[in-house]
Formats: sequence, structure tokens, C-alpha cells
Amino acid sequence: MAPRPPDRRRGRRVPVEPRWLEGLVEDPRIVSELGPGTRRLLASVSRVYARALCLRCKGKGLCGRRECVFLKALRYYASFMPDLGTEVEGNSPPAVFVGRLGYPFVRVGPLVPPLKADTSFMDSPEEWLGLPMAELVRMRTALVRGSFTVDVRRPWRAGKLMERTLELALASRPVGSEAVFTRKPRKVVILDEGVQPFGPSAPLRALDVEVGRWDHRLEKAYADTDLRAADAVLWLYERGVPVSRIQRAFSVGAFGLEKLRRLVPTRWSITAVDSIISRSLADKVRELPALNEFLIYHASYLDNHYVVILAPESWSYELLEAWAPGSVWNPLEDVLVIGDWESWRGRTTYARPGGSYYAARLAVCEALVRMGRQARAIVIREIHPGYTFPVGVWQVRETVRAALRSEPLRAETAEEALELAARWLSIPLRAWLRASVLLRGLLEQRKLTDFL
Repeated sequence: MAPRPPDRRRGRRVPVEPRWLEGLVEDPRIVSELGPGTRRLLASVSRVYARALCLRCKGKGLCGRRECVFLKALRYYASFMPDLGTEVEGNSPPAVFVGRLGYPFVRVGPLVPPLKADTSFMDSPEEWLGLPMAELVRMRTALVRGSFTVDVRRPWRAGKLMERTLELALASRPVGSEAVFTRKPRKVVILDEGVQPFGPSAPLRALDVEVGRWDHRLEKAYADTDLRAADAVLWLYERGVPVSRIQRAFSVGAFGLEKLRRLVPTRWSITAVDSIISRSLADKVRELPALNEFLIYHASYLDNHYVVILAPESWSYELLEAWAPGSVWNPLEDVLVIGDWESWRGRTTYARPGGSYYAARLAVCEALVRMGRQARAIVIREIHPGYTFPVGVWQVRETVRAALRSEPLRAETAEEALELAARWLSIPLRAWLRASVLLRGLLEQRKLTDFL
């Protein structure tokens, strides 16, 4: 099957108002598929973010799948989300979400579960690898999102709500929180590879948080108003602050020169922090001696299958992603392959695969620095139908990290390395070679040493 470029029109994510969902209730087949309580379930969902093809289809099977991914996600997420009143009291992990719709006027707010326990695990993606999909969704949809509108350029104008949200974001442990909403939280379903799911949402009227202890490293970076944001990110990373915590603080505008501090939508902050750290690590990698053999790694999670090839060359990097037929973003019968790469000099434009490119690059650079070597690094990601709906780009970073901590296969030649890699790939190697720059280079590029 020949690779085809993604259909961006079909893949575009758009908001769906409740009126659209009401039409589903009139179709007996869909009511049967969703099961009893369909009307109550749909009535509890305030908004859905779905793909453009789903809007035309409404469960009719236009994508060719046996099971409608949209309806499955709707049933799965909405059934796990709690039904709540206008007040929620519990321990925030801590967690904060900054939206991007309407930028620069965005919706900001804390994520508070109705639980008085140690909830830190609920916003620590570094610890989630291996959790089944059901457990991830159950855990994340317990987080209730309060929201209020903020101008990212002037967050202080949001007053006490913003001050308390900032206090919560920089806390070192779960913070007792009480959120009062203007109405009962409504269920929201978001299918987005860039961010983790969360639970019901409602406009925030008031927020009260206990006085908690800030992470002293985050507090120091926040207090230094002469420290640039990128330098703050690197300073924190070098001192062992988890990437997810840095991303959370980055999103609430905790870093940077005093007059230039801005809120950053959560989706953008995740990619920005991955990019800043991996770019700095790549600078270190370029100064290291090259590998002297091919290393091939493998790991799988949530029906995402990763193969990492490290070749004995100077630094370069490529990420290739293939959405197999029937997977969540590929309703077609052909394999969709998308990728991007960078040479020894790095790159200055945004990579086509988006956040997954930078998440995987971070994991690769960490491993090379740990090994004390530089290499040509190629990450291959196969997404199969078992990845029913996305849970966030964190799973790319953590699965590639896990792969690079495992024992590799070793090879002496590029041909042997590709043969070993193909053992873990279900999509034919020729499809990857057609879409790749660096893989073809391994087979076709001649070196001066070949003529000696």
C-alpha cells in the first residue's frame, strides 16, 4: 500500500454544539449502539471537539470503520465523567489547563477532582506508562475544569482567580481547592493528540486554595524577572524538575522577563518546552564522538509501536509516523505516512508531525547524552486501530524514553539494521523508505571511507 499524505480537511478538529448531538438521538441504530440512557448521556455533554468527517457522517460509517470511533469516544468519556453540582472540593494534583480558542483571549482554570487524597499521580505523565486506556480516561475525566477568560498579554487583570491559579500551578504537592461555578459542570469530549483529556467543565465564579508550599526551584525561576523563559526552562530541567511540571508553569506565564511574561496555551507550552530542552541537548550531542555500530530499539504502548534506529553517523534526526488503516485519524484504506527531519544544523521551521516530533527528539537526545555519543537517529511510529482515541503527546515522549532504556539489537550495516527493524513493523519497509529522507540516506549515501 502506497503512503498518502494526510487529508487535512478531513482531519481538521472543529467544535460541535449540543444541537448537533441532538440529531444522533433520532437514529435508532445509534441509540442502540450507545445503549440505554442515550438521551441523558448526550444531554450531559456541552461540547465535543471532533473531526470534520464526523460532522458529515453522524455515525453512518462514511469512514469505513466497523465501529464509529467518535461514538465510542463519546460513550467512553461521558460515562466516566462524574455528575456534579455547582461546587467542587478536592485536592488538585496540582493541574491547570490553558485553552487556545479565541487567542489571545483564552479560557484558563484549575483542574480539581472531587477527591481529598494524594492526587499527584493524576497529572504526572512521567508515571503513566503502562496504564491501560480505560484507567487513563477514568483518572483524567475525574478532573473538573473551572475556567475564566484571560488576556494572555495582561493576565493580572483577571484578579484573584488568576493569582490563585498561579499559586496552584507552582505548588510542589496536591493543593486543597474549592471551586464554585456559575452553573453545573457540563461534560466535554476532546479528541486531540496534543493534550491529555480532562473532565466536566464550567465557568468559574470563585476559587479558594489552601496555602501550599511551592516547588522551591519553580519559585526561584518565577522570582527571577531578569531570567529569560528558555533559560528558566533549561535551568529547571538541569535541576531535575519533571518536564510536565515545567510545562505547567510555562503555560501560566511563570517564566521570562517581567514585562514580557505571557500565558501560553497548554498544547503550545508542551511542545515549546520539549523543543527548548531537546534543542539544548542536541547542542551537547553534536560535540560527542559518533557511535561505532547500529543500535535498534523497540517499545509499544496503547497500540503505538515505536522503533528507534541509531546509526554511526553525525547528529541528524527524523520522526516518521504511519497511521494504519482504521486507526483514529485514518479512515482510508491506504497507509498514511508523515514525517520530518533535521540535519546536523537543526531546524528553524515547525515540524509537520507537530508535538510528537519534539517529544520524541527530547527522548532521543536524553539517551545520546547519557550514552556519551552522537548518532543519526530515526524514530518510526506505527499507530494501529487499538489506539482508539488520543491521550496526549506525553505517551510519545515516555514510550520512546522506555525504548531507549531497553537492551538494543546491534548491527554492523544499514541493511542489517533495517532488516532487524522490520521485525517489529507491520507496515512494509518500502513505505517507510519512500517517505523518509534519513532512512534512504543510510542505504544510498556513500562515504569517503568507502573508497579507502
